[in-house]
Amino acid sequence: MRVSIHLLGRFAVSVDDRPIPAADWRRDRAAALVKLLALKPAHRMHREQAMETFWPDADPEAAGASLRKAVHFARRALGAHDLITISNDVIALAPNAELDIDIEGFEAAAKTALRGSEKSAFERAADLYGGRLLPDDIFVEWLDAPRAQIQQRYSDLLRAGELWQRLIALDPADEQAQCALMQTALDAGSRVEAIRQFNQLRDNLHAELGVGPSAATIALYEKALALSGAETVNPSERIRTSLAWGLVHLQSGEFDKASEIARQTRDLALGADLPREVGEASALLGLASMMQARWPQLFRSEFIEWVRAKPAFVQHVFDGHLCLSEFCLCSAKGHAEVAGLAQELLAVAEEAESSAGRGLACLLLGEAALFSGELDRAEQFLTEAEKLLLAADAVAGRVLAIERLAEIALERGQKWRASRLIQRGLGDAERTWLSPHLIMRMQALAVRAAATPKMVAEEILAGDRLLTPGACQPCSMALRTASAIALAEAGELEQVDRRLNDAERIAGMWQGGPWAAALWEARGVQRRAQDKEVRALAAFEEAASRYEELGRPRDQARCLARMGNHG
Repeated sequence: MRVSIHLLGRFAVSVDDRPIPAADWRRDRAAALVKLLALKPAHRMHREQAMETFWPDADPEAAGASLRKAVHFARRALGAHDLITISNDVIALAPNAELDIDIEGFEAAAKTALRGSEKSAFERAADLYGGRLLPDDIFVEWLDAPRAQIQQRYSDLLRAGELWQRLIALDPADEQAQCALMQTALDAGSRVEAIRQFNQLRDNLHAELGVGPSAATIALYEKALALSGAETVNPSERIRTSLAWGLVHLQSGEFDKASEIARQTRDLALGADLPREVGEASALLGLASMMQARWPQLFRSEFIEWVRAKPAFVQHVFDGHLCLSEFCLCSAKGHAEVAGLAQELLAVAEEAESSAGRGLACLLLGEAALFSGELDRAEQFLTEAEKLLLAADAVAGRVLAIERLAEIALERGQKWRASRLIQRGLGDAERTWLSPHLIMRMQALAVRAAATPKMVAEEILAGDRLLTPGACQPCSMALRTASAIALAEAGELEQVDRRLNDAERIAGMWQGGPWAAALWEARGVQRRAQDKEVRALAAFEEAASRYEELGRPRDQARCLARMGNHG
């Protein structure tokens, strides 16, 4: 008998060349047992190790019963009793069969290649890497160590073999790989290819969050620009260089210099009619002001100046401030101040006859009303904001208005309406350079709006695929907590702790907003699912208190209702 198991890029099993349908693995723990044994040395382990891995908090009798069920269903899926054996309390996978596991083939080829220097050996080994280890199980904690080990092995292989394109596919923000390809292009006299590589790196470093190329990479880019003479360098290339240097100053703590470069670059982008670069320069300016605790004042002056002087570009300036406005302005206590500022901005926009400005002011007024618990008033402002921003083709602001309208629908229990709004927002989000942020936020609502357990699981999986290393961490918070709550309520507790630990780490880096309260609420749902009612009540009480401090009465009421629902 021959058993083939794929773990890289997907989970698939075949027995004597007969693929086992995915539906046969409907018992998650049966599949997990096969995965665990496939990764163990000699594909065997003591039953107590399996019990500790899968049911660490269960008593031995209950964990033993669960393990027997997992073995039973794994045997049924594999179609043969002796493909999972238990002898002297040791569980073994296919001890008397020919076992072919893709990860072992890759490991052997990688070790051979790394012992030598033959280019073809590196390429052959790299061809055997089918993708990330079990990518649909990214929050399964016992997979962390083997996943990190195999990915590091693959990275070492690519770096040693100078397989730069594959390394960039693994990590688009790997500067060594990008610089190597840029240098190769320059050596071949290909200015265009070197510039393309720089732009690819820049796009993957999230300039809107203050992350840019290093000084050495920028120097290579400038060398590429100089190849054919200064007169042939177009404005967008000059602007990208300037933005990159601005980010270097920001990362070095030279905030005044970064602000100066941001303003100069934005003027250049405005003159060259480059909306995205106007937004990126505004983001750089906003980040520098945030580091100096000046952001709210800057946002007010920016809004008024641009609405009055350059209304056609006001939405692109706002795009640059989007994450900052959501973080600093609309997620903290003091919604009366937010509303007061927005009323002032609305008056300025009406005087200037700016649809985009009016739409953005209505968006802020709608958000302030929503956070204050005034759903009808919020819906009125947000509906007007969506209409005005559609007329102005201000895509990012319009998607944000749709997101908030979907939140209102969920507050009212209208999942069907929320789902329609989410689909509309996701379609529009693809049209803006801020799509990674907006799609992440919409996906959090998609988890909450899913109508059936199957749909919830599908939306959580779709959300997990968005949580790449370069994803915007603040924008990921709602998705992380929504997924954790949905999993806990469904009794799928294995993945919850890891998700909330990640969320707590991010919340610690970005102090402020409703995240600490949301985390306490999610912990309460988790504790209740664990039958730890006293701890659950304490968590809900803490969440309610924090929501009260933030001036979010509806969120506070929800947590108090959770406290009343115990038993």
